[in-house]
Order: sequence, then structure tokens, then C-alpha cells
Amino acid sequence: MPNSNARLHCNHRGGQEAGRRELVSRSLQSAQHCLEDQDFGTAYAHYLLVLNLAPELKTSVKETFQFTLFKWAEELDSLARIQDLFNCYEQALELYPNDEVICNSMGEHLFRMGFRDEAAGYFHKAVKLNPDFADAKENFYRVANWLVERWHFIMLNDTKRNLTYLKAIENAVRSGCKSVLDIGTGTGILSMFAKKAGASFVYACELSKTMYELARDVVAANNMEREIKLLHLKSLDIEIPKHIPERVSLVVTETVDAGLFGEGIVESLIHAWEHLLLQPK
Repeated sequence: MPNSNARLHCNHRGGQEAGRRELVSRSLQSAQHCLEDQDFGTAYAHYLLVLNLAPELKTSVKETFQFTLFKWAEELDSLARIQDLFNCYEQALELYPNDEVICNSMGEHLFRMGFRDEAAGYFHKAVKLNPDFADAKENFYRVANWLVERWHFIMLNDTKRNLTYLKAIENAVRSGCKSVLDIGTGTGILSMFAKKAGASFVYACELSKTMYELARDVVAANNMEREIKLLHLKSLDIEIPKHIPERVSLVVTETVDAGLFGEGIVESLIHAWEHLLLQPK
């Protein structure tokens, strides 16, 4: 009896595997027929089924799946079925999380719809995955021009201003301020000043996804990614100990553009004073 049960179990598993292979084969054939008929939505559904049933085929069907996804996304876009379009890309990225072509295409749709900050995130990821991907680099630089305000470049090249900030931060750290919070860090320059001045703990928050990613790159390029904790948060949303372990002894900020009203620099400083900054004794 044990041998008989084992044979039955093996036969059952063999039958399941044969059924899976047959379903995958038929779905691939159906997907191809749908593509020939330009029925991209049904073809896309067939490819989803195939890739979920047979993940070992991801490499071999990748290019055809991408083509199908992009064509179906164009149709959904023309029909203003925006949520369905995003759902398709989310499904595709679950199957191919490190595919720079899909990331770039998702970014292009987001950019056309006006979601520039979100688009920049996908373009940035595509460039990270493949630094030689020319389309993604061009798209990232284009959206960055929309999001990175020109005054950033002016300030970064203002040597007198930078030295004034550096000296002020150095004086504060030398006087005993060993933990620092940089509100609206931008490129991360003030945070790096604080760390170079000798601060033991440096935290920085940035609301813009694009500037947050840029700050991460700048901090990493200066070998400080383990020494400066970057938070993609509005300063008013920072909580202790959820985001930072304790109150800091120094808050620095340079939110002096439209962020005066957007980020709300007055509210941010009041919040920092009341909740994030060590109180004088």
C-alpha cells in the first residue's frame, strides 16, 4: 500500500505539471494570436498568466511582454483609464522589478500626466539600473530641470554664502551641539557641513522626492551615506523615536524660497523647537 500511494502521488504531481505546461503553451499561442490581431489587452492578460505559471520563461518572453505592455498602456492612456494603466505597470514591475525599460516607460506616462516628482523617481531608478540607458538619462535631466529650482545652482556656487554657513555650523558644533537636524536639505550641503564639523549624529529631511534622491547621491559621492540619515519626509511629520531617536541640539535650514509658504518654514521651526530640539535648561 505505501508504494501504491507513492505512485498515485507521483502520478498526480506529474499530471499537474503536464496540465501546467499545456496551459502555458496554449496561453502563449493565444497571446501571439492576440498580438497579430492587435488585441493588446487580451495578449497582456495571457502573458501575465504565463509569467505567473512559468516564471522560468521571464527571460525568453521579456521583450515581447514589454512590447505588449507598452501597446496596451498606450490604449489605456488614450481611453483615460489611468488607474488601469498604473495597475498594469505595477504588475509588470512585480514581475520585472529591476527592468530599466519598464521603469523608464512608467516615468514617461507619469510625466505626461503631470506627476513630475514621481516620474523623476522612476527615471532615476532606470538610470541607476543601467547608467548607459540614454533615454532614461535624458528623461531624468529633463524632469530635473522642472523640479530643481534655479536658485539651487546659484546658491551652491555662492562661495561667500557657503563659507558663512560652514563657519556658523562649525561654531555651533564646537560649542556643544552634537546632534543636528537639517530641514529641507536640498542637495545635503548643510548636513555635510555639520558632519565635517564633527557632529556625532546628523539627520536631514527633504519633502521633494527628486531632491531627496539627489541628496542621497551627493551624500554617497562624499562617502557619508552611513553618517547622515536622510528622511523623505516633511519636517512636521518627523516623530521621535520613530524617525530620529531623540531630540537634536541644533536645527539648520535654508528653506527660503517658495517653501516659505509650501513647507511652511515658520511652522517647521516651531515644530522643531517644541518637539525635536533639546530645550535649554
